[in-house]
Amino acid sequence: MVRYALRRIVSSLLVLFFVTLITFIVISVLPGDRAVLALGIDADAETVEALRESMGLDRPFLERYLGWLMSALKMDLGRSEVYGEKVSSLIASHLPVTFSLTIFSILIASILSLVLGLISERRKGRALDGIIRSTCILISALPSFWVSLLALVFFCGKLRWFPVNGYISPSRGFFSFLRSIALPSIILALGELSLLTRMFRSSLIRSFSEDYMTQCEVKGLRRSRAIIHYALRSAIIAPITLIGNQAAKLFGGTVVVETIFSLPGIGRLLLTAVEQHDTTLLQGIVLFITTMVVLMNLLTDIFVALSDPTIRKGRSE
Repeated sequence: MVRYALRRIVSSLLVLFFVTLITFIVISVLPGDRAVLALGIDADAETVEALRESMGLDRPFLERYLGWLMSALKMDLGRSEVYGEKVSSLIASHLPVTFSLTIFSILIASILSLVLGLISERRKGRALDGIIRSTCILISALPSFWVSLLALVFFCGKLRWFPVNGYISPSRGFFSFLRSIALPSIILALGELSLLTRMFRSSLIRSFSEDYMTQCEVKGLRRSRAIIHYALRSAIIAPITLIGNQAAKLFGGTVVVETIFSLPGIGRLLLTAVEQHDTTLLQGIVLFITTMVVLMNLLTDIFVALSDPTIRKGRSE
């Protein structure tokens, strides 16, 4: 297990290294001079050149990349050219919103998918099974921006079930915080419903066909207890990997929902960096999101290996 974990850590570090290199290359070749964008087109040449020198833009590419990488290892991602603040501070201030969205949406999606997958498996081949699968596919296929706009108009504007003034911090009341984060979390969860439901359904079908379920029936064990103690425990292993991957995807894919619901999260900060050509902020956000995605996938793989001895043994050989 230790050997497997070390291999996964090394591979994750290699992924992060190549992502930083590719990100730096792509941003370096983007059109436009960062100094001119910061000062404006009316700035004189001497001022622009002085700013380029202070920003290190006159140095060779490799020297600039290594300098940025060493600073990033020290948790110094530079200073935003738009906000005038440290990038790490901006990310830290916007992180709670995106983190809350990710956690709540993946919890909602996992619970709904488990319930729907269990019902679908119990009614396998019947009308209810087809209705559940078709409905999940239809819901997941709907564009998130369209669903978000409809939900914003109907649930926030007409019914007033949820606030329309964006994110409310937990310090101002936990219930108010839940109300502000509930609707966007549900919309994000709906996008993951189809894939997770299919995974839970197929895992449950495979689990119910195992010999130990037949032995439970022969021994007279109650059906509900056999499902909870044996079928679900076995069926949950495969969806864990998918849940981890979906959570990692959600962490970097909340731009649309955060923008529509006026939530000050990482996704909205990323959109601002792109719109304002704030390359320092953009580099920092891309590195942070990539690190979180790689870390989530790493923790998911290790958790799955710890949960299933056969997987751990097979991967460590």
